[in-house]
Amino acid sequence: MLAHDFVDALPAHNRPVHRLRCRQEFAHGVGRTFIPVRVVVGLVMDCRVVVEAAVPVYDVETADEAVRIAISKTGEMLNPDLNYVEIETGSRTSPGGEELPPAFVAADEALVALELRMDVFNVDREEHASRVARKEIGQRLRNIPLTVLRVDQIEDDTDEDTTDDDAVDAADDANDTDDANDTDTRN
Repeated sequence: MLAHDFVDALPAHNRPVHRLRCRQEFAHGVGRTFIPVRVVVGLVMDCRVVVEAAVPVYDVETADEAVRIAISKTGEMLNPDLNYVEIETGSRTSPGGEELPPAFVAADEALVALELRMDVFNVDREEHASRVARKEIGQRLRNIPLTVLRVDQIEDDTDEDTTDDDAVDAADDANDTDDANDTDTRN
């Protein structure tokens, strides 16, 4: 019996969503049960996710003070579990396109826009990366609104780095050989 024949023999409500077509025959034997398996093969990628956080800060007088306190407060909430998250001030613009400071101060209270960058590895797609980042950061930053600004795919540079390192090593070996030949001719 072939695998696709077995799947076709199942009642309609028990059929898997995607049929696995294979040429391997099932071995028949006593006590063996054959179950069709749903196989999902996908590419995994690494992504850099940028999340915007609106951090409230109390008892401040200036925007600079509010930004310093917000970065410190966010760092304390993220560490030590997420010490690999980069914290930067967010950029804000007015409807007219004018650049605004990252903090809005009123009545000794401020709302500070921060950008949190996190690298997420081995995800199926960008949406998956954004959900992972929001969950990880959101668990530590309770009651702070988060919005995913962008998700960028990280290019794999390991092959290029090893090629560059090999070229540098080869050049160093050539220089060492030249230096050894120079010392031999001087003697």
